[in-house]
Amino acid sequence: MSASPAASRVGVWLIGARGSVATTAVAGCAAVTAGLHPPTGMVTETALFADTGLPPLSSLVFGGHDTVDCPLPKRAESLSAGGVLPHGLPGAVAAELAAADREIRPGGPAPGDTRDPAALIESFAADLRDFVRRRGLVRAVVVNVASTEPAATGADLPPSSLYAAAALRAGCPYVNFTPSTGLHHPSLVPLAESSGLPHAGRDGKTGQTLLRSVLGPMFAQRALTVRAWSGTNLLGGGDGAALADPAAAAAKNAGKERVLTDTLGSTPEGETHIDDVPALGDWKTAWDHIAFDGFLDTRMLLQTTWQGCDSALAAPLVLDLARLLARAHETGLTGPLGELGFYFKDPVGDGPSGLAEQYAALAGFARRLRDAEQFRGAERRGAERLRNAERFRDAELVRDAELFPGAERIRDAERLRDAELFRESERLSDADGETR
Repeated sequence: MSASPAASRVGVWLIGARGSVATTAVAGCAAVTAGLHPPTGMVTETALFADTGLPPLSSLVFGGHDTVDCPLPKRAESLSAGGVLPHGLPGAVAAELAAADREIRPGGPAPGDTRDPAALIESFAADLRDFVRRRGLVRAVVVNVASTEPAATGADLPPSSLYAAAALRAGCPYVNFTPSTGLHHPSLVPLAESSGLPHAGRDGKTGQTLLRSVLGPMFAQRALTVRAWSGTNLLGGGDGAALADPAAAAAKNAGKERVLTDTLGSTPEGETHIDDVPALGDWKTAWDHIAFDGFLDTRMLLQTTWQGCDSALAAPLVLDLARLLARAHETGLTGPLGELGFYFKDPVGDGPSGLAEQYAALAGFARRLRDAEQFRGAERRGAERLRNAERFRDAELVRDAELFPGAERIRDAERLRDAELFRESERLSDADGETR
């Protein structure tokens, strides 16, 4: 569902570029572009976004920051061994993985790094500007897919906010796919408002919260009283390790709880727990236990189990968001894009939390992009008609000169004679006025 010129290349700069989600996104983009796999899970490849001018998947160029040094091809092989990537895919897209890996720069702050926040921000921004310049990109979108960090406290900028500030300084649209602070830090709010750049976030909605955003409105619309809603997440991999930190888990759960409060109209009893189970790798099991009252206070229960691969669920959304922010930037949209709340647990703005309403808002956003593309097409057609008219006029003059070699000289003489007669008329008129 792409319509931008193939020559216009767009950068996707991933924070956490050697993690599972980033590796899956790079490998998946290459696989879909080569026709090896269908674009399952990519909303931008559905009819909703037909003729909206999104950059083609083939035009995306990947790079990023990371603090680890495991090469992307090796990371992809590990994911394939764990069943996240299809068998044989890392070898089939090895060139694309290696190309992206060459564009990954050291992140920070690393242990022992003595640079202050201003120096780190400038260093990250310089990496971005260099990426855009060297690769001949029309723009680059920064997407944070790094591990969750604890909620920021105090005036110090956490790493996610350093990267976000660097994105703005480099003139790049920004997406926060994590629950980390990013642009939400108070000191960055004025900068984001004055930057004239579109941004979206935060915390990608891929599994348990996706289901909650459907079930919450269902209970409310059927006038069923939810008394308690408890949940448990079992996951391994990098996310499991990061969320073993209670502060990081609290930041993650804030978005999950917001969905219930917004869709139910109140916060039910119960908590959501996150347990690190390294043996699960990149696979996650999410279990919800919902106690609700029916007619005549009849007590009932609903239990759901979601088992999935977080990286495979998140990667197509990352590709969607990179394309949507690139197109938004191209059309001149600025500020927080609340219409993209469909993708997030804790979306910017005060939009709806129910998935159906969020999808309707996303459809409205698609219409905005389509209208912009149609206007651009009309401008292109108008410019082409003007060029054709100019070429036709030039051709007519050439034919006149060929058929009537003296015609142009005659016309020049006539124009000169007319100018002389006009000047003589003005002179006589002035003289007549002086006589009177």
